[in-house]
Amino acid sequence: MRKLLLVALFAFPVVSFAKFVNPLEFDGSEAQKNEVIQYIKDRVHKEYCEGPVDMCQETTLRMMERKNLDAFKQATQATDKKIMNKVISDYCNSPVDMCNYVTINMMYNKNAKASKETLEW
Repeated sequence: MRKLLLVALFAFPVVSFAKFVNPLEFDGSEAQKNEVIQYIKDRVHKEYCEGPVDMCQETTLRMMERKNLDAFKQATQATDKKIMNKVISDYCNSPVDMCNYVTINMMYNKNAKASKETLEW
């Protein structure tokens, strides 16, 4: 039984993707910087090379990687943790699967703005 398990482990390589880093929990360490970079690369590749629309060109990948890194940096400046956590939950922990930093930052900004508005005649 052990031999079978070992064979299975080596026969099927483990694909490991970097984990999502909450921008409000970013500590600026090199380890987290590397984790964010790897997550962005993996996510952009998944979205543009493995999806239903094939847009897997180097220029597109680099442009979207840069947009995601810029959005992540902006999102680290967010001030409302409740709104940020709700956005992350909605876009990362649901079937929607739009867990990229461009979407997270955009929706955080829209929700933060909307939270200060009221309906008036």
